[in-house]
This record gives sequence, structure tokens and C-alpha cells, in this order.
Amino acid sequence: FPVTILPVRVATRDDLFGILALAKIVHEENGLFDFNERKVAEAVWPTLTQANGIIGVIGERDKLEGVVMLSVASYWYSDHQFLEEKCVFVHPDYRRAKHSRVQKLIQFAKQVATEMEMPLMIGILSNQRTNAKVQLYEQHFGKPAGAFFLWGAKTGQCDPDLGD
Repeated sequence: FPVTILPVRVATRDDLFGILALAKIVHEENGLFDFNERKVAEAVWPTLTQANGIIGVIGERDKLEGVVMLSVASYWYSDHQFLEEKCVFVHPDYRRAKHSRVQKLIQFAKQVATEMEMPLMIGILSNQRTNAKVQLYEQHFGKPAGAFFLWGAKTGQCDPDLGD
């Protein structure tokens, strides 16, 4: 692994296919339901073009090492907007590198929220290494404001052959 880490940069349209490649790996690890690449692309596009959010990436277009996707959202009962984290993910090849990419992506998310003067909602929906992820997030955000529970499903147990 390289000794220096590339900075988090704002993703551009040229990063779409690299982001989709990472999304497939995210799904393999944490997916609940079948993967639909068209639907993922439709969800990514408004944030990639900054029409409704922003995506930060680490790495070059053809070899992305990490991604954070943030969408502008609001709750069903309010018009107040906030930043909703859709994904923070580091490619498995870069998780044990000397410099922590996930911490750089988290810092990017916090910086965007601060600059946009919006609250940031960020969370973990995973059955793998959940305690370690919670500890990492508590270091950056303090105590959690809730939890997710699943009945009848586990993350990362989708049949990859069922998706489009």
C-alpha cells in the first residue's frame, strides 16, 4: 500500500462507473435485498451531479479506494433538511493501510455538513463487525441516537445471481 493517502475529493460524472463498482462490493458485504444496478445509478446521479447532495471519493477514477455518499433529505413530518449518509465504504484492499481512509471519509462528511449548515445523519446497517463500526462512529460523533433492528433478514446474505 502507498505510504501517502490521496485526499478525499468531490466526485464527478467521470467517477460513475467506479462508484457503481464499489456499490457492488458494498452490496456483497451489507446488502439486504437484490442488487439493481440501474436503480443504484439513478440514486447516485443526483448526488454525483450535486443536484441533491454530494459524493466524496478517494482514489483515481478507474480505481476508487473509498466513497461517501450524502443526500439532502427531510423527514416525513418536517420541511427541515439534513444531510443523510447513504454510504461510507472503503474497498477491502485499503482497509488495513497505514492511513485510515474511513476516517478521512467521515471527516469529509462532517466538513460538508458544517459548510452546508445542516445536521448530518450517519449510521450503520450491517451484521458484520458491527461493534467495531459503532466504536469508530462513537469516536467521531458521540453516543448513537438510536439503532436499527432486522427481523427476517441479515445483511450480506443476498443471492448475487438474483439481481439485475
